[in-house]
Amino acid sequence: MSNLSSKPYQIGYALTPKKEQTFIVPSLLSHASQNGVVLTKIDPTKPLIQQGPFDCILHKLYDSDWKQNLQDFASRNPNIPIIASPESIDILRNRISMLETVSKLKINNTGVPKQITITEVTGLENLKLNFPLIAKPLDADGSETSHKLHLIFDKDGLNNLTAPFVLQEFVNHGGVVFKVYVAGKYFRCVKRKSLPDISEEKLVNLKGSLPFSQASNLAAAGGGEGCKFEKTEMPPESLVKELVEGLKEELRLNLFNFDVIRDGKNKENYLVIDINYFPGYAKMPDFESVITDFLRDVVHKDINCGDN
Repeated sequence: MSNLSSKPYQIGYALTPKKEQTFIVPSLLSHASQNGVVLTKIDPTKPLIQQGPFDCILHKLYDSDWKQNLQDFASRNPNIPIIASPESIDILRNRISMLETVSKLKINNTGVPKQITITEVTGLENLKLNFPLIAKPLDADGSETSHKLHLIFDKDGLNNLTAPFVLQEFVNHGGVVFKVYVAGKYFRCVKRKSLPDISEEKLVNLKGSLPFSQASNLAAAGGGEGCKFEKTEMPPESLVKELVEGLKEELRLNLFNFDVIRDGKNKENYLVIDINYFPGYAKMPDFESVITDFLRDVVHKDINCGDN
């Protein structure tokens, strides 16, 4: 708890309207205020140096004008933390560089699915990947287009895709994905239902491609194997912690989440399939206190925010 007789910390935030609506909610504003943290909206079209004063900047904007605005502010205020540096965020906006960070960690029993980048839709005969595949737009910028993923069952399913995109081997994982939320010193792993397993026998009867938005119909159509969600064990906490600490250091980020699946062919192995900067924390239990504590830690310099 803060000493409320002292001056509250001023946290300036710059978010998209959608992000602001889901994150800057009354319960967060109230809890933060009661604990000496005031969240103040930034006008990204105006110079940051004319706004504030701020003890910390929290943002999730990507355009070049905003990056220049941040750079100008940081050059004049080198001791004020910025969550997070655009350079670190950009690593997660590309689906190849995103997962390359996992491979650099070299943590036992962890890895990423086999994947390649397709820059033009020609010469796809010798992919050296095994079907089924997942096709993902190369850019993971949070736009509606970036969320348009497809399951690809055969070569015909590649015909209507728009380059550039990433092709990733689909790994059977029991129909369960583990989501790990990270906010500074805090992390939490939860499980969610995912795409059902696809056996080689069932794959013979699956043709073309299927948007992820329709993939929930896969099991009903006889293409997927059932999910034993309630009986699925969580990953070892020691392994999750090792991934969290490794990714924090490699990415120089403190506010992100990542998705992990258990390899259906080897239950000891876990694969990271996605990493997101500043995800939907409001879905997480007690997120108000987690975020408030995180922001206080950042201002206190108890957390290293990369270059700041």
